[in-house]
Amino acid sequence: MTAYLNPEFRHDFVLLFDVTDGNPNGDPDAGNLPRTDSETSHGLVTDVCLKRKIRNYISTYAEYEASEAEAARLKIFVEHHGVLNDQIRKAYVAEGLSMGKPATDVVKDPAIAIVLKEIIHLLPSFTLTDGDAEDAPDVVTSLTYSGELSKSELDEQLESIEDQLKANKPLKKFIDDLVKKAGKANKSRESIDKARNWMCREFYDVRMFGAVMSTGLNAGQVRGPIQLTFSRSLDEVQPQDLSITRMAVTDGKDRDKLQTMGRKTLIPYGLYRGYGFYSPCLAAQTGVDKTDLKLFWDALMNMWDLDRSASRGLMALRGLHIFSHENKLGNAPAHVLFDRIKPELNSSVNVPRKFTDYTVKIQEDNLPNGVTLTSLVK
Repeated sequence: MTAYLNPEFRHDFVLLFDVTDGNPNGDPDAGNLPRTDSETSHGLVTDVCLKRKIRNYISTYAEYEASEAEAARLKIFVEHHGVLNDQIRKAYVAEGLSMGKPATDVVKDPAIAIVLKEIIHLLPSFTLTDGDAEDAPDVVTSLTYSGELSKSELDEQLESIEDQLKANKPLKKFIDDLVKKAGKANKSRESIDKARNWMCREFYDVRMFGAVMSTGLNAGQVRGPIQLTFSRSLDEVQPQDLSITRMAVTDGKDRDKLQTMGRKTLIPYGLYRGYGFYSPCLAAQTGVDKTDLKLFWDALMNMWDLDRSASRGLMALRGLHIFSHENKLGNAPAHVLFDRIKPELNSSVNVPRKFTDYTVKIQEDNLPNGVTLTSLVK
């Protein structure tokens, strides 16, 4: 097996990418200007920004290229505009785990009992015990709520009886009080482990990057085998905030205006370097295989072309250098290996504006025993 595809090897990698006339990663606290180190003026791109591109690539690959069986393992936990607690709930449903503690109340008001009998078919998470049944003379009329619905799911279910609730305030109060009595399911290590294992099997980004999944129903925490650093530009960058015009107006009341103004932020050019790490020990815990690892390298190489935007200008991968260790714990320190990849500004250039203004030197000889260098892009 090729070293960089072996999930049982440790991998440390260097990522080089550049941006031309674009904003690689806007800072919302600074008017969306490109992120910079305030002390050195070097550009910054967060690990979260890169992982978003990777997730988007995996999601697109799963939808258009993967087989049905492969796509089943490539779900994305941190989806764009997704709800994390809803994703965790899927694990509990799939594994048949209890999601709530039920609550029961006796229906003492005959008028409420009559209405409940008419609408109970609209409430699948509620169970009505009929005390008027002739074959059960000792049973009192009661309503049980399973307690398993999220707030949004409960609201959606109660929406089906919205008219009855508005017209019957005692009924609404009875149901509201019953829902408040229901509680969360008892947490057990067995349930958490089952849910966490299901999340690792089904969600690519949980398997690779890890996740905190105890925000609602508890699926525990996962330490991801792949970790990325912030990427930093090799030289200073100068963010620019440019005015643009639009020959149209947004609202009819501005019809007499000739044009409206807008803003675009960018840097003219920046070459960024980031680092990443893959731990086979953590990968064994989350179930990473060679297909997952290959897909990760593919994402790093190809995600730029699926993430085009006028605001980002031209972004391109300029280097992907992977140091693979035969020893799971590593055969050499990562920072020592990273020093072998040396991008340098050419002496004749004062202000870089293109990748060829740099020379990337790669020291491939005399590698430590047990270490292999693979340059997928150079």
